[in-house]
Amino acid sequence: MGAVVVASGMLTLALEPNQALDRMSMHLANALLGNPDHTAGLEVLLGGLKLRFVTGSAVAVTGADGAVTLNGAEFPLNTAVRVAPGAVLEFGPALFGLRYYVAVHGGVQEASEVLSAGAAVTFGKPRGQALPAGNGSAGNRSTVRQPPVTHPARRPLDPERPVVARVSRVPKDPQAQNVDAGTWLRLTTEPWTLSQESDRMGARLLGRPLEVGQTAPVAKAQAAHPQPLALGSVVLPPSGLPVIALAGRPATAKSPVIALVRDEDLDLIGQARPGQMMHLLG
Repeated sequence: MGAVVVASGMLTLALEPNQALDRMSMHLANALLGNPDHTAGLEVLLGGLKLRFVTGSAVAVTGADGAVTLNGAEFPLNTAVRVAPGAVLEFGPALFGLRYYVAVHGGVQEASEVLSAGAAVTFGKPRGQALPAGNGSAGNRSTVRQPPVTHPARRPLDPERPVVARVSRVPKDPQAQNVDAGTWLRLTTEPWTLSQESDRMGARLLGRPLEVGQTAPVAKAQAAHPQPLALGSVVLPPSGLPVIALAGRPATAKSPVIALVRDEDLDLIGQARPGQMMHLLG
């Protein structure tokens, strides 16, 4: 087993890939190191994190694009790199996208809370495998012979451009029956903006409120018997402003579910910034 110490930085979580808001980037980071798909890694919001490796290992950083350095030298993104004991990996502000993803050879131990300065994160070798061999050096680092990767890195989101996500109706969900043609047309044609109040539970959208279309008795009955809430569900609360359920969502919904974001587009939403425009295409 190895260890890395969080020297500084906030809003970093150790997560399994299915808990990440950008699962594709987490899977890519693991694939670059030959880790199994289910291996836990770090999700770093916006940057500001500094890691000091007590034990040498190999590491890969994916997701957001920004200034990442190893011992002060530029660290290549979307590449597996060997790090020596005592090396310091530092994350500058994310310029494109919102979240960096960090995988370490063998995976990291999951944490239930945000990692704080001084915390130690342990990692280990998957199924007893040795560190992958290096194939050349560049200053104080060397890249790693990478296994074949079937899903290449996605271009980081430009915060100045709208995020486009495709949505579909959910005909088997009884809550979806409350959506009339006019509400669906407005949901899928009018622009939305990602709210500052968005979090890991849900992407909260701002715009012209939609008609909820529920009578008081129906709303009361639904609140008393909430329905299971699937990842990517578009929930319409009493405010009329849609909320897209993300990885940290509650187990059930007390408000009607009016649509479902296509799974392959959810990772884009996980990299969108508050204030960024969004289009939901039906």
